[in-house]
Amino acid sequence: MKLLVKFNLVYLLVMSLGIALSGYIARELLQDNAKREVVSSARMLMEKALAVRNYTNTQIKPLLASQMTHEFLPQTVPSYSATEVLNTLLAKHPEFAYKEATLNPTNPRDRATSWEVDIVGQFRSTTDLKESVGERDTPGGRSLYIARPLRITDPACLACHSSVDAAPATMVAKYGPANGFGWNLNEVIGAQIVSVPLGVPMQRADEVFKIFISSLVGIFVVVGIVLNLMVWALVVRPVTRLSALADRVSQGDLEAPEFATGGRDEIATLSDSFSRMRASVVQAMKLLDA
Repeated sequence: MKLLVKFNLVYLLVMSLGIALSGYIARELLQDNAKREVVSSARMLMEKALAVRNYTNTQIKPLLASQMTHEFLPQTVPSYSATEVLNTLLAKHPEFAYKEATLNPTNPRDRATSWEVDIVGQFRSTTDLKESVGERDTPGGRSLYIARPLRITDPACLACHSSVDAAPATMVAKYGPANGFGWNLNEVIGAQIVSVPLGVPMQRADEVFKIFISSLVGIFVVVGIVLNLMVWALVVRPVTRLSALADRVSQGDLEAPEFATGGRDEIATLSDSFSRMRASVVQAMKLLDA
């Protein structure tokens, strides 16, 4: 097997291992970065919802308190306002979602679905859990969600949700006496859940990964070609010439020319050794002829 063939086989092995290892690390980093961006976007939406809840509770609700005696206005409810604002904001992006999933809601649209019930159950069973992040499959593709517990910490909430008798008559008239009651102080009654699609960020990560791998393969190919040319020019060609001269001398051709080479590398050292051997062979043959 020729030297260049051996060199290329070793180079291909090293290149394959390098590309595989680099590709694995790069893919993990890109996907992890994409997920971090999605989580950041989800947290931003969650903070917007919290800001709306706080604004409604401190600014809107006091202004409409007098009208609540005649008609129940859901706009005074922080959860209703947050849901309405976020739904309006996300109307052009239906793949995003915000919901205040509740086990026993006053408004039927807030009732938790099966997977949301599981999240609420986590918060109810683990009191120290402040946030939950996970992934799930949806009809639109893979989605990441971030959830935070809805805990009754304000006794004022029980004025509407402790019992039917204590609740405002206007609210009972609007939503009925069947749901949204029996809540207790410090109880987790639901969860704020923001869902953000993973498809687009992961697709972008895959595109960057493909560009990276293609560039890496291209670099390895160019480097391989340059190394092949260098090995051929600096090693293979001079060794081949030296081998041809050695064959001529070994066959008794005393007129074979000197092997001239410059430098002080290993090929030059080999050339000097060959020249000394050739001189010795020529001298010995002349002595034999004499």
